[in-house]
Amino acid sequence: MRCAIVGSGLAALAGYVTLRHAGVPAGEIAVFGTDEDPVERWSERAAAIRQERMRSESDGHLAAASFPGLALREAVRRGRVQALLQTTANRYHPSVGDFVAHARRVTQRSGWASSFVPRRVERVRAVAGGFELDGEGPFAHVLLATGHPGLARIPGAVHAYEPHEYAAKVAVVGSGMAAATEWLNALAAGSEVVSLRRRAPVRRQLNVPRAYFSQRGLASYHRLRDHARAAALEDLAQPSYPTGRAWDAPIDAALRDGRFSVRRGGSDPGLTPGPDFQVICATGFRKGWAEDALLSDLVEAHGLETHGRFIVLADDSTVPALTDDTRTLSIAGVAGQWAFPAADTIAGAKYAGRAFRRHVCRTR
Repeated sequence: MRCAIVGSGLAALAGYVTLRHAGVPAGEIAVFGTDEDPVERWSERAAAIRQERMRSESDGHLAAASFPGLALREAVRRGRVQALLQTTANRYHPSVGDFVAHARRVTQRSGWASSFVPRRVERVRAVAGGFELDGEGPFAHVLLATGHPGLARIPGAVHAYEPHEYAAKVAVVGSGMAAATEWLNALAAGSEVVSLRRRAPVRRQLNVPRAYFSQRGLASYHRLRDHARAAALEDLAQPSYPTGRAWDAPIDAALRDGRFSVRRGGSDPGLTPGPDFQVICATGFRKGWAEDALLSDLVEAHGLETHGRFIVLADDSTVPALTDDTRTLSIAGVAGQWAFPAADTIAGAKYAGRAFRRHVCRTR
């Protein structure tokens, strides 16, 4: 086997599908991970917050080719021309159910199961001929897609991304997409809701401003020096959720009825959960390479360049010190933000996957 993918979530699937579409045989790729179904963990978290629509748009799909998008697929499958009209105005957001079904079709057709190796990789080392994974190899090309390093928790609180119901009074810690979804869920369940937040959320349709998904916007970002790039990433990390009546109308009505209020504070809400009172932690995930055991070990073993919580990558998502004309080490997913600000989106996973494919195919 010439290629290895470490991780078994959506970013790993995007990288795998991209390689297969380029003609790399399944027998040349090993996928090391803990989840045979790459969609399962994401869909469980989406179900926990009762998410119904994707934040991404028509091009937020896992197929290797950009065309056709999810809007056209839905229009053909259901005869729903409205989907095409919505996508021309950037107002189309596929349902979670449609996205999950699409992802599972892609998984099945790609040959993922024949390449999957149920094993958690704990160590990556550069050796002659490529990289060893826990002593196995060498693999000439390795894509690290380890995902988020874990949930950011608060003692005594239930996490939004784990199954839960709603008490009569609910305090939601956080102000991003998950938090906003939980406000609406709890209000719909008849709860009184307190929003506990450090700062007001940014309102934008996508995870990062739309310009960062364009070649021009990305080129401007890539021209930033290290300190400016790190500052830009920290600014983009501010909690955000979309604009629109579907989000605002229920909150406005609850404010008028006295069922929704905002309280400023830190991560410790200073409130004690009880039978009729519940604290929901909607603060997302732990952040940074140091929180990921495999990445932390890799950085320390090879002295990789970092900047704060970010691993410094080349603009094509590769690790410069460990990539040359004969071998490739790339990082996809949230840990690849230095190369692509929205690395934890499907678009970001495909950006890293396509760059990885170019390295692989150049040396085959």
